Amino acid sequence: MKIVSAEFVKSAVHERDFPKEKFPEMAFVGRSNVGKSSLINTLIGRKGLAKTSSTPGRTRLVNFFRINHKLTFVDLPGYGYAKVAASLREEWGPMIEGYLEKRDNLKGVVLIMDIRRPPEKEEEMLIEFLSSLEIPVIFALTKVDKLSGNERTRQLKLFKTGLNGIAILFSATTGEGKDEMWKAITELIKG
Repeated sequence: MKIVSAEFVKSAVHERDFPKEKFPEMAFVGRSNVGKSSLINTLIGRKGLAKTSSTPGRTRLVNFFRINHKLTFVDLPGYGYAKVAASLREEWGPMIEGYLEKRDNLKGVVLIMDIRRPPEKEEEMLIEFLSSLEIPVIFALTKVDKLSGNERTRQLKLFKTGLNGIAILFSATTGEGKDEMWKAITELIKG
């Protein structure tokens, strides 16, 4: 997809504060420090629109980005080992679940996982939750540039046995998987 415009719309916690526009939405979710913001920035070809940080857990709100005045990317807070207060981490669950359960213009979720690490209980629970809501999932297996060819093949086999959906190898460093990701997203928002 050719990106003509990409802009931050707003951050929100509650459904009442989400944007009222009815563009199709793709949500991005993953463990803290998995490369979620980097993936979004790579897809839109702009460094720094989705804020990246070396400190896990910096995305603490639901962030909306308008793409080409036709599509909205939604950056959901990371989960897992973020170094934030337990009370704040507990708030993220209902915020993320509320968005996923109630957002009518949500067309699918890009679940971002580091290919070097097997899915953990949190990912498995999220996959089950998305399946129960019948939300289509694209699995973005990031940081593939850090693996050799044999390691990629082995890890991809491990992931594919447990995933029901499209799995795309992705590197924000090299741009690998960007075109495949756009193709998968475009198909979901058209469907």
